Amino acid sequence: MKIHHTFRQNSISRSILMALSLTAISLPLAAKEQTDADQADKEVEVIAVKGFRGALIKALDAKRDASNVRESIMAEDIGKFPDLNVAEAIQRVPGVAISREGGEGRNITLRGFSPGFTRTTLNGMEVPAGSDGLDSGGVTVNNSRAFDFHVFASELFNRIDIQKTQTASIEEGGIAGTVDMYSARPFDYQGFASTVSVKGGYNDLTEEVDPRMAFLISNTFLDDTVGALFSVALSDRTIRQEGFGSVRWQPTYQIGDGTWGDTSQLTEINGTPENYCGAEEAISCLWVPRLPRADFFGNDQKRLGVTGSFQFKPSNDMLFTLDILHSELENNRRNYNSMEWFIDRGAPGNFQGQTPLSFTVDDTGRILEAASFDNVTSWYESRYQVSDSTFDQVVLSGDIQINDFLSLDMMTGYAKNDADREEIRYYYRSVPHYYAYDYSSGDAATVDYGDYDTTDPDNFVDAVNAANRNHRVKKTNYTTKIDLTWLADEFDIKTGVALNSREVDYRQGNGEFTAFDPSDYATAFPYDDFGAGLDGATLVPFLVADFDALEADGILTHNYTQDLDASWVVTEETKAVYAELNTDFDLGNMLLRANAGVRYVNTKVTSEALVSGSPVSVERDYNNFLPSMNLALEVTDDIVTRLSYARSMTRPSLGSLNIAAPNFGFTTFTVSNLGNPGLNPYESNDVDLAFEWYFDEEAVFAVTLFNKDIVTSLETEQVEKLVDEEFWPVIYNNPQYQATAPIGDPATQIYTHSIPVNNNDGFTVKGYEVMYQQPFTFLDGWMSNFGVVANYTRVLAEDSTGLSPNSYNFTLYYETDQYGARFSMNKRDDYLLNEPGGNGHAQEMKYGPTHVDASAFYNINEQLTVTLEIINLTDEVERIYGTGDGDMDLTREYSHTGSQYFLGARYTF
Repeated sequence: MKIHHTFRQNSISRSILMALSLTAISLPLAAKEQTDADQADKEVEVIAVKGFRGALIKALDAKRDASNVRESIMAEDIGKFPDLNVAEAIQRVPGVAISREGGEGRNITLRGFSPGFTRTTLNGMEVPAGSDGLDSGGVTVNNSRAFDFHVFASELFNRIDIQKTQTASIEEGGIAGTVDMYSARPFDYQGFASTVSVKGGYNDLTEEVDPRMAFLISNTFLDDTVGALFSVALSDRTIRQEGFGSVRWQPTYQIGDGTWGDTSQLTEINGTPENYCGAEEAISCLWVPRLPRADFFGNDQKRLGVTGSFQFKPSNDMLFTLDILHSELENNRRNYNSMEWFIDRGAPGNFQGQTPLSFTVDDTGRILEAASFDNVTSWYESRYQVSDSTFDQVVLSGDIQINDFLSLDMMTGYAKNDADREEIRYYYRSVPHYYAYDYSSGDAATVDYGDYDTTDPDNFVDAVNAANRNHRVKKTNYTTKIDLTWLADEFDIKTGVALNSREVDYRQGNGEFTAFDPSDYATAFPYDDFGAGLDGATLVPFLVADFDALEADGILTHNYTQDLDASWVVTEETKAVYAELNTDFDLGNMLLRANAGVRYVNTKVTSEALVSGSPVSVERDYNNFLPSMNLALEVTDDIVTRLSYARSMTRPSLGSLNIAAPNFGFTTFTVSNLGNPGLNPYESNDVDLAFEWYFDEEAVFAVTLFNKDIVTSLETEQVEKLVDEEFWPVIYNNPQYQATAPIGDPATQIYTHSIPVNNNDGFTVKGYEVMYQQPFTFLDGWMSNFGVVANYTRVLAEDSTGLSPNSYNFTLYYETDQYGARFSMNKRDDYLLNEPGGNGHAQEMKYGPTHVDASAFYNINEQLTVTLEIINLTDEVERIYGTGDGDMDLTREYSHTGSQYFLGARYTF
C-alpha cells in the first residue's frame, strides 16, 4: 500500500492539518492510520521548539507540503501572533509590501499589484473590510475591493496563508493571490487553555500611554467531542501625524497669473529661471507650492475584536464548527492645516492674490525654491471627523467522512462591514499679510510671517464651510460551498460548487452650514510642542476651530440630507463549479506531486442608482473558464522544485461599475461620469517556477520566478455607441432633453461615451523572490541561539501603479527557552500613486520607507512572560511627491508619527 509522500515529513500540528484540508491537500483514508502515527511522532519535536522559532517551523512545514506556491504565518501559541498588526505581519512574506496610514499598516501589495487584486478570506469565506482614511493619502471611505487589514486586532488570529498560485478549489478573484486568515478554534488546543495579555503602548510624539489587552479561553468537553472558545481583544491608540505639505506644486504658466510673471514688483531674484515652457517671461515657468501649510492629523483610535468558536465531533468521521467574529474600529480625528492661499491667483484682495517681494530659483532654473510676499491670505482649515467600522461574520462548516472513499466538506457564511464617516470642515480666512517660505533645507519649508500673529483671533475675516457631509459604505457577502472528495489509493479527486453574493451600498449625505464669526469660536492649537522631532521643519502653531463651542451653540449640527444622486448599489452574484485532481507518483528516485483542475464561474453584475430622481438598474453577466496546474518535484529529500500554471481573474473595481450621477450632453451628444457594468474582469495567464532547498533542519533557501500576462485589462476610452436602453426613460423625462427633442434621441443618436472599457492589448508583471531562513544551530554555545529570516523581491511591470520594483525584509532573532529578541527591517522602493499626477505632474509618487521594528520577551516561569515591542523604531517619515515635468522631486506631504513602545505581560493558565 502506497503512502502519499506529501505527508511523510510533515511536522505540523493536528490543527494545521485540519486547516490545510480547506486548501485541497487531501489525505487518502487508506493511508490515514499510518500517517497519523508518523504525525504524532513528529509533533513531539514541534512542541519542543517554542517561541518565534517554533512559529517559523510550522510555517516552513506548511510551505513545503503545499501543492501550490504558498507562504504561511503561524502563531506559536495562544494569542501570540508575531506582529501587533496583521498587515505588518504579512509584509514579512516574500513578494508583499504594505502601505501605512498614521504609522500603522493598512493595505498590502502582493507581487506588484495594487490591493484590489488580492482576495482575502476569513475562516474559509471571502470577506469585506473597509474603513475611512486621510485624504492626504488618497483615501476617504473605502468603497473598493481593497481589504483594510487594520480593522482587525492581530490577537484574533493564529494562522495566515498567502496563496501565490491558483488551484481549482481556491475561489477566483485574486490575480495577485489570496490571503487566508484563520481565527482560533477549541480543537486547536488540548483540553483547557487560557491566556491573558496586558500591554501599555507609549508613543514618543504623543507622550501618551495607550492600553492593549487580549483574553482567550478554550476548553473541550464530553470526551473531547464538544469544544468552545472565546477571545476578546481591546486596544486604544493615540496618534499625532505632523508635518509640512505643499498640496502639490504647480507651474505658474498653467494658472496664467500675471502677478508672478511681472518681475517689476520684485525687489530681488536669486538664480536664473529657465524658459523651458515658452512663456513670455521665464519666471512664469517656475513650479511653486500651491498651498504651503503646516499639517496636523490627530487620531484617537479604539479597536475591539471578539471571536467565538464552537466545535462538535460526534464521531471520528464528523466535525462541525461554528465560527463567529465581531470587530469594531472607531476613529475620532481632529485635523488642522494652516494654508497660504497661492491658488486662484489674481490681484491682491478678495482672499486671493499676492505681491511678490523676492524669489530664489533652484539650480535647475525650474523651481521657485524660496520666496517672500505681501498680501497673502491664510486659510486655516479645521476638520472634525468621526468614523466607525463594524465587521461581523458567522460561518458554519462541516467535515464528514461518508465512507472509506468519500468525504464531504460544507460551509455557509455571512459577513458584513459597515463603515460610517462624518466630516465637518471649516476654513477660517485671515487678513492679508507678509509670508515667506524656503525649501532649500529639505522636504519641509522654513517659514516666516514677519509681524503677523497667527494666534490673534482679530486677524480672522470670516469662516467658510468646505464640507459638512457623511458617508456610509455597507458591504455584505454571503457564501455557500460544498466540496466532495473521492479518496483512492493513488490519487484523490475533489469537486465542488460555490455560491457567492456580494453587495456594496454607498450613501452620501450633505450637512448644514450656519455662518458665524470665527473670532468667537477659535481656540489655541492643542499642543505646544507642534513639530517637535521633524527634521528640517518649522511648524508654526495657529488658532483652530473650537468644535465643542460650535456644537454647544447649535452652529455645528449633525443633520444630513442624503445626496440621492451620489448614492449607488453594486451587487455581484457568482456561481462556480470545479474539479481538481491530486496525486503523486515516482519518477526514478524522485517523487512528483501533482495538482490539476479547472474552475468555471458565472458572474452577474447589477448596478443600481437614482438618476435624476428615477431608479435605474443595469444587469450584465459574464463567464470565465479557469484551468490550473501545480507540480512539485521532490528531487531529493532536501530539494523541491515547482512549476505552476493558472488562468486567474480579478473583477473590475466597484467604481468602474457604478452608474450614479452620469452627465448627458443632449446637444453635444456626449456621456461622461458613467461606469460600465458590462465590463469583463481582468484576466491573466500565470506561470511560476520555484526552487526550494531545505538544506538543514528548520532552514530553507528558495527562489521563485513568476510571470503574469494580463490579457484583459481596463482603461477609460471614448466610445461611439447608443446610450444603454436602461437610461432612455431618464433622458426622455429630462427637461433639458425635452427642450431640444427630437435632437439627441438616445434610441437613434450615437453618443460619445467617456467610459471604462476592456482592453485586450495586455501587459506583463514579472519578477522573482529570494528567501533565506535558518537558525544558527551549527554554531557553538550562545551563538547557536541566533537565527535569520530574510527575503528579497524584484518586480517589473508595464502598469506600475502601486509597484515598488525592489523590496526586502530582514529579521535577526535570538531565542532561548527563557528569553529572546527580534530585530526586523522592512524596505520598499518608491512607488507610483497616479500617472499622470494632479496639477500638471507627470507622476505622483510615494516614498518607499525603511521601517525598523524590534521585540523581546522574558519567561519568568512557564505561565508568565513579559514582553517589549517597538514599532517604527527610527520614526520613519511618510512622504508623497510629484515628478513635475518627469524628473523632479517636489514634496506634496512630509510627516511623521513617532515611535511606539509596548511593554506588557502575558499569563497562560
